Amino acid sequence: MNRKERIRLILEQLRKGVYEKEEAIQLSLLAALAGESVFLLGPPGVAKSLIARKLKFAFRDGRSFEYLMNRFSTPDEIFGPVSIKKLKEEDRYERLTEKYLPGANVVFLDEIWKAGPAIQNALLTVLNERVYRNGEQEVKVNIKAIVSASNELPVEENLNALWDRFLVRYMIREIRKAGSFVDMIVDTSDIYQDTIPSDLKIGEAELQEWDMAINEVQVPAEVLNVIQMVKYQLEQYDADHPEAPFHIFDRRWKKLVRLLRTSAFLNERVEVDLMDCFLMPHILWSKPEQLEIVREIVAETIRKHGYSMALEIHPLRKEIRELEEEVMKETRIPNVVLIEVPKAIEREYYELLNTEQTFDGNRIKRSDFDRMLVGEESPLNLYDKNGNLVNRVKARKSAELANGLIINANARLYTFPILTDKVEKKEFLYKKPHTLVQKYWDDRTYQLRKYITDQKVYVDEHRPVAMQHLCTNLFVESELADLVEMNLKEALATLDELDLQIDKIKHLYESLR
Repeated sequence: MNRKERIRLILEQLRKGVYEKEEAIQLSLLAALAGESVFLLGPPGVAKSLIARKLKFAFRDGRSFEYLMNRFSTPDEIFGPVSIKKLKEEDRYERLTEKYLPGANVVFLDEIWKAGPAIQNALLTVLNERVYRNGEQEVKVNIKAIVSASNELPVEENLNALWDRFLVRYMIREIRKAGSFVDMIVDTSDIYQDTIPSDLKIGEAELQEWDMAINEVQVPAEVLNVIQMVKYQLEQYDADHPEAPFHIFDRRWKKLVRLLRTSAFLNERVEVDLMDCFLMPHILWSKPEQLEIVREIVAETIRKHGYSMALEIHPLRKEIRELEEEVMKETRIPNVVLIEVPKAIEREYYELLNTEQTFDGNRIKRSDFDRMLVGEESPLNLYDKNGNLVNRVKARKSAELANGLIINANARLYTFPILTDKVEKKEFLYKKPHTLVQKYWDDRTYQLRKYITDQKVYVDEHRPVAMQHLCTNLFVESELADLVEMNLKEALATLDELDLQIDKIKHLYESLR
């Protein structure tokens, strides 16, 4: 059985008896296997402690510790009582930790913000380094996962350091679907029963092996580009909203990449992909109202820039544009000529010449003339110099006389010129480039087209595997795969357009004589 199938089966068992909490369970297991901690925000009675208790079943020899914090909680209740024997006989201040937090595999701390400073300070190193200072010793604890929960966020500034230690943050809610609610209230199974077969459980030796293998997972250009773009977008948001900034610092970004690597590894991949990037919102929010903002930023970044940036489409487009400008500058000679155009009278009218003996009114509206056709008659109003409507005729543009009008009246056709003005018009004369210049352009167009071809071949070779993994990510909703595929299709379509643009540039300078 491969690793991905095994994790899938573990998740399937962990979800038994727990309704509409699939994502919370998935993220909790992922964080545990990445060596990180989880914070669950939600009201009482929505299965926060249940998730932590079931999580220990994923590990062999799983031992759990859970505690409901309050402002009177003491370090003895969390880290174990002081050993009276060692204090008396050896004059050493040490705690008996085996049955307390330092001796557990999976820890659940409820209402963690109510803990006092002594407990909070000791938790900092446990959360970040998995180290507990017991008296004069620094003890490496073997905690796989620390799940904390509360129905509120920390409000005091001195809790920021502790809050930052929880990498994955998840808002957990009550059951919403009617069917799930009914199933939950009539379910009589033992939800605390260990249903995971022993051969599926994850052992200590495996965890150590996996820990080293996770560090070998590659982070490709498209993922790095998305992370950097999201970081930039959040910094811009912070600048525009100083009253509610995200405040994400270096350690969290580094740990974020570790979590994405873990996701790729557990999904049986050797590199992170864009689907893994959809985990980022659960790491980057600090206040509930920020979650939707960062979700939108991440989704939009993946849709717009995912593969586009990895394929370096923006620099490619810039280079093609510069080549086109160079070709135009070299092959086009500007030439200014004088041409006659109808002269605007009072900005609204054109004036017909030689109409005095034939019609009342010698002015027509510019808009009427501009929409007239050469071979098709249409009604036309004639105005006097004061702008009064004095006549209505049928007319069309003249094919023989530039800026001329043919009026049909009384079964006769009258041709009248329009008063014109001479204006300068910039035209271009084209010249054939020098042989050496053309050779230089040939080399550049060849390199540009070769790059495009290579990128398309690369995508074609890797696309089947990439597409196969899109909808089967263990930790991300399959619906989000549409955004990744949309970006890939757009990137390939853009490469085709740029290839055509190069072809047009090449045809332009080659066709000159």
